[in-house]
Amino acid sequence: MTLPPASCPPLFSRSALSAVALALSLGLAGCASGPQDNLSLVPSRLDQETRRDGLFTQPVEWTRERPGCEGECPKLVVKSLAFPGHPRLTELVDHALASMTWIDTQNPVPYDTLAGFEAYYWKTAGPRDEVHLTARTRYRNERLTVVELDAGQYRTGMAHGITGSQLLNWDNAAEKALTLDNLLAPGARPAFDAALRAEHGRWLDQHADAIDNRDTFNRMWPFASSDNAGLTDLGLLVKYQPYEIAPYAWGQPELLIPYDHLRGILRPQFLPPQS
Repeated sequence: MTLPPASCPPLFSRSALSAVALALSLGLAGCASGPQDNLSLVPSRLDQETRRDGLFTQPVEWTRERPGCEGECPKLVVKSLAFPGHPRLTELVDHALASMTWIDTQNPVPYDTLAGFEAYYWKTAGPRDEVHLTARTRYRNERLTVVELDAGQYRTGMAHGITGSQLLNWDNAAEKALTLDNLLAPGARPAFDAALRAEHGRWLDQHADAIDNRDTFNRMWPFASSDNAGLTDLGLLVKYQPYEIAPYAWGQPELLIPYDHLRGILRPQFLPPQS
């Protein structure tokens, strides 16, 4: 994504995260405890090949400028996905991406689809506004689909752009989204936070900036837990927004907790079977 130069690096607004959390809660009634059986939804093979399985996807890609505009015009770029035969997931991705564009902390989102956002955007966008919305599968097998949603926008007159991402876990058979609470065993949140903290420490050990002065770094960028997590072939991926646990130059940090460290923490059906 190319955004205009900014006096400050991008930061994904908390209101946008709240809107996405609301979007992901749609249609989840009655699934707070997740699948009821212990059949593993994660294959025993843990490699990149599992990404080739799962739901069929079709690209939804287009770039538009405000209709009838000449000269400097606002732009909207969408690189999303549709899931033929699975309209609930297609609609959820569309709704969540639309929700991620809303940055007003005082008022509710006035649209609930990308089409609704586009109509609103053309009415309100400044001449140099630019919005990029992306959805891609981070992991998939025949039972699970994990989608990463990314939003980046610059609004005319802003000091900086706004960027961020959200991970969506989808149970293909049950046709429902799974929150982190659905993935964790009852009462396992403290153990999850401890495992994430340990992985955070190992991640810092790979960065010279943190190694050289760990105490100062930890004061400036303390560890924080996160619910922005997605299942993968190797473990549970936790992704952070810019500035959450590191300087902007570090991008959007990703911490991966291996499945071997998650036994007793994740519900059994979200762990690969033991050989």
